[in-house]
Parts: sequence; structure tokens; C-alpha cells
Amino acid sequence: MVIELMKSHASVRDYKEQQLTREEVEELVGAAQYAATSHFVQAYSIVWVTDPEKRRKLGELSKNAKQMEGAGAVFLMCADYNRLKHAVEMNGESIVFDQAENLLVAVTDVGLLAQNLALAAESKGYGICYIGGVRNNMEEIAELAGLPEGVFPVYGLTVGVPNERNEVKPRLPVEAILHENKYDEEKYKSILPAYDKTIQEYYGSRGSNQKTATWTQQMTNFLKKPHRPDLKDVLAARGYKFK
Repeated sequence: MVIELMKSHASVRDYKEQQLTREEVEELVGAAQYAATSHFVQAYSIVWVTDPEKRRKLGELSKNAKQMEGAGAVFLMCADYNRLKHAVEMNGESIVFDQAENLLVAVTDVGLLAQNLALAAESKGYGICYIGGVRNNMEEIAELAGLPEGVFPVYGLTVGVPNERNEVKPRLPVEAILHENKYDEEKYKSILPAYDKTIQEYYGSRGSNQKTATWTQQMTNFLKKPHRPDLKDVLAARGYKFK
């Protein structure tokens, strides 16, 4: 069942040395394209990185060398208003895409496309991992991939034959994210401590990389300092100016 496949997801960071063929990649991408897209704009593109030197450099810039060099396929999942610019120019008009709404539309489109691609890959027995590290050194990565104005990498996506499968990490309980009619933050007082205990037990019992951290501790350490503070300026240089 599709639902069981979705609930079995765990990130894979160690792949066998088996590259996906063009036929396999085109099948996965073709399936991914049937994701929903805002107003049918399809504001995304994928750069499939096959050149070994580019993969090495991408691994260096994204701080994910093992992923980028060892996966069966490496994709840069990109927001893209450049193709839309060409489409509009065919009709004698021009567009601007410097509003926050344009950014939100493109990022949402990329997310839906990427998740469809991931699900298609996992249905074939492959493992996948999202790589947010491509937002490190974004301008250098954009140059490496030849991305024009209007295009930027939202994240990487690696696909391949897993060397081993990781245990599925417990998610927040449904009641933590499902609110009926009105947002209820009072329930977090009981749900979050219970979830911390669940996560502690998971980390303590899994087969490798055992640790004692709770979820709230991890989120505190992650969110108490800013990340990629230059990103707004980098996106503005790509044409996304948050107007």
C-alpha cells in the first residue's frame, strides 16, 4: 500500500556504487511532474549532476561530500521562474517575480515535485535523502550548475541503492499537528514531554549512532541561532526581492 510505503521512509546516507540510468531517471522525474502545481506554473527545474568533478565540488560546497559523490543519482531541486519568463516573452509581454508570493509559489512547487520524486524512487526500492546543504554557498552552487537569474537550488536530492536501511524515526503524534476548528497550543504541555520520552527511547535503542538527546533539546540547539543569514541577499540577487 502507498500509505505503508510513506510510513516506512527513513533517510539513506550510504549507497552502493550503482548509478541510475537515464531511463530510470526520466521515469522518476516524469512521475514527479504529476505533482500538484500552483496555477499550473510548474515553477521548478531539476539539474541532474552526473559529472564526477561537479559532484565532488558540489559535495564540498554543500558540506555533503559522501552523499554527493556516493549516490546513484544527484539532483538539484530548483525554483525556476526563468522558463516562465521565456513563456511570457513568446506572447510579447514581460514578467517580474520579485514578490514574496512568487517565492512561496516556487518553493511549494519544488517541494511537491521533490516529494513525488522521492516517493517514486522509494516505490522502486531506492533510498533517498534531502540535502538542505545546497543552500550553503548558494551562489557558487548556482554558478557550478549554470543557473540563470530566476533559478536557485532549494535543496539537493540524492537517490540510490542503500547499503543499509535506517530505522524509521518516530514522528510527532497526529494530535500534535491536527487541530480541529481552532488552533490549540495548550495540548503541547502534555504532548511534548511525552514525545521527548519517545525520541529518547528511539535514540537509545537504535542500531547505530545512539544518543540521549530529546526532540525539544535538538530543536532548541538548532533554532537558538540564525542559519544562512546571507540567504535573503543571495535570493535578491537571483531576482527574488520579497516585495
